[in-house]
Amino acid sequence: QVHLVESGGGLAQPGGSLRLSCAASDDKLSSYASGWYRQAPGKQRELVAAITAEGSTHYADSVKGRFTISRDNAKNMMYLQMNNLQAEDTAVYYCRQPRGFGDYWGQGTQVTVSS
Repeated sequence: QVHLVESGGGLAQPGGSLRLSCAASDDKLSSYASGWYRQAPGKQRELVAAITAEGSTHYADSVKGRFTISRDNAKNMMYLQMNNLQAEDTAVYYCRQPRGFGDYWGQGTQVTVSS
């Protein structure tokens, strides 16, 4: 079992930036695909960005060109660099990694974009 812990959320102004981090409790983060999801109030949880074990990336259309997912294999960390934040990016952000028979989620970190 792996524990995922997000950090880096907070309050940002429109047009601002935040970087989210996801720390894995073991050294297998790079062995599986993983992703960032978000859930806004009253909305379903949605995929924001994903990265495969090989390092290929995928983005939701709403964040393409603004968000960048990355991974530091040596540190067992995954990141989400969020630039040009907009009010509609306000949500709780989660990291997720499905592995074999387990589907692991972090506890979430709140991102609020407001002036």
